[in-house]
Amino acid sequence: MLEKKPNHLINEKSPYLLEHAYNPVDWYPWGTEAFERAKKEDKPVFLSIGYSACHWCHVMERECFEDEDVAEILNRSFVAVKVDREERPDVDAVYMDVCQAMTGSGGWPMTILMTPEQKPFFAATYLPKEGDGRLYGLMDVLGAIEMQWQQDKDQLVESGQKVADFLLDRRENAPAKREEDLLREAREYFGHQFDREYGGFGTAPKFPAAHNLIFLLRYGAVKRDSEAVDMAAQTLEHMYRGGLFDHVGFGFSRYSTDRKWLIPHFEKMLYDNALLAMALLEAGKFTGNDLFYRVARRTLLYLQREMTGKEGGFFCSQDADSEGVEGKYYVFSPEEMIHVFGEQDGARFNSYFGLTRDGNYRGMNIPNRIHAQRADELDPQMEEIVRKVYEYRLQRFPLNRDDKVLTSWNALAAAAFAMAYRVLGDAGFLETAEKAMRFARERLTKPDGSLMVRWRDGEAKGEGFFDDYAYTAFAYLLLYDATLSAEHLQRALGCCAQIDARFADEENGGYFLYGKDSERLIVRPKEVFDSAFPSGNSVAGYVMIRLSELTGDEGMRKKALRQLSFLSGAVSDFPGGASFALTAMMRKLSPGAQAVCAARDEEDARRFLEFVRTGLPLGACVLLKTPENGGLLGKIAPFTREYGLKDGQTAYYLCRNRTCSAPVSNLEQFRRMCAVL
Repeated sequence: MLEKKPNHLINEKSPYLLEHAYNPVDWYPWGTEAFERAKKEDKPVFLSIGYSACHWCHVMERECFEDEDVAEILNRSFVAVKVDREERPDVDAVYMDVCQAMTGSGGWPMTILMTPEQKPFFAATYLPKEGDGRLYGLMDVLGAIEMQWQQDKDQLVESGQKVADFLLDRRENAPAKREEDLLREAREYFGHQFDREYGGFGTAPKFPAAHNLIFLLRYGAVKRDSEAVDMAAQTLEHMYRGGLFDHVGFGFSRYSTDRKWLIPHFEKMLYDNALLAMALLEAGKFTGNDLFYRVARRTLLYLQREMTGKEGGFFCSQDADSEGVEGKYYVFSPEEMIHVFGEQDGARFNSYFGLTRDGNYRGMNIPNRIHAQRADELDPQMEEIVRKVYEYRLQRFPLNRDDKVLTSWNALAAAAFAMAYRVLGDAGFLETAEKAMRFARERLTKPDGSLMVRWRDGEAKGEGFFDDYAYTAFAYLLLYDATLSAEHLQRALGCCAQIDARFADEENGGYFLYGKDSERLIVRPKEVFDSAFPSGNSVAGYVMIRLSELTGDEGMRKKALRQLSFLSGAVSDFPGGASFALTAMMRKLSPGAQAVCAARDEEDARRFLEFVRTGLPLGACVLLKTPENGGLLGKIAPFTREYGLKDGQTAYYLCRNRTCSAPVSNLEQFRRMCAVL
């Protein structure tokens, strides 16, 4: 057997690219070398985009990219380029637009054929090696393009130019629309789409889309719309009951293939679990149901024990496949449980989690609580059995893990842990959040304060994208909410300053995905609609409106209003697809009150922090002035310079509806004043 030789991906750090480093296809990473070769040899470029945890990416690799016939034609007549969408969200965004425009849909693996000038003339997602009457085969596509490039290349070049022109021409912004109308339209959209039996929206497949649930929870609270809250709460409960939630090792999978949330697509993504933890925490706050707190804790425990590096950075994902079989790691038979854990504990586990002889997934069982009378019972004995099953499962063939740390996703997870500390008071959660952001400062930040995209195996790479800065600002904002540390507020403001300097569209509003000094692609994307996680433009709008409240800075307020005006026009055709932008708009329309404590000493500051944690709504506008931080806070929020002690005692100030109450020195009196917030 001939020894496999590496291709041009061998020196990359991305686990996804390294998975293809020994393919017979002569892959190149995205870069000058590949496109210069394509121009020199007059060949079209074959671009393949995917990510490490993608099941169908693995399937296409096995069927096509490990195949000698496919490799022969690609190496002969094309320059093959492989991209990790998580490392290059700019490339992914541009060609996802292409794929959706040309085919009406998109996804991964994404397959693009284009000129050496990066102008696309063919797009598809997964392709088998040979056609089956339903799908084109990759060999058929490559053969046809090879022939046409040789015989009528000009037609393909012209097609690529038309696609590029289309992408440029359609990026005009709509005029701003009334924000109240957008909120109402989105609420109606989710109401029409809601599955009243199993939760979620629309039909299978069902995605978590936790930012939609956060919007509904906050909309329900502000508008006193109990049905909106119920839609979010029911969806979270059904997600937990089903196999989407891993009842043994905890954490949520990417999406459900069925209506009941029973059978997931088994990969686990960092961003899904971070966002769902936040949605669960908010649901617990708004409903008073401890179930949501328990599931949030379990989700965060999963991230701590399986998705956190030694230095504190969060990894990207875990694979769906084990030993080449999707879901094999997660399923059990009832006989297996009894054999391993004995008749009593095994039968108890089988009954509690619905394991049967017939199974619910390829003859095996995904543990679930769909048919239980109660979603979650406080059963210490079952918790101990689950712990043992978890330890047993760890002995199975391990799941592949994409262990790179992405700046944006790391920040999102840190934000979730910061919120968890704010809600639950567990100091371990705060430590996890602080450690993750310290990792970002030490490993993913240049001396000038600019951000990198990813870190892996001792190397940081890539100029930071807009989302990296927006999510980092968001993480520092939530860390500020959890600690009232002026340093975190200062860091959030610093990120916003970099956002303006690097990404702003001064002419049309909003922010571009990549910076003005970054590599130029055929278009410069500006993403406004949410995907699996909120768009950077939505996150920036939310951060800016919050920072304007906290600092009282008129310049920040104008930036926030400009950003929200841009968003109200950009998402006007489909507000339901931009729920986090609507959450930011809701904050503008219902800003709430402002509370300030001028603390005499560390003990009074600690008591005020505990009051904030237990007695004020999430995201309340709160400032804490102490003898230690007074100077810094005065620079960040100049109005606080006038807030001092009262007769030498700690003073509490409350302002609402642009009217300030007289300061008081008694925390219990202040608690009563805040009870109506």
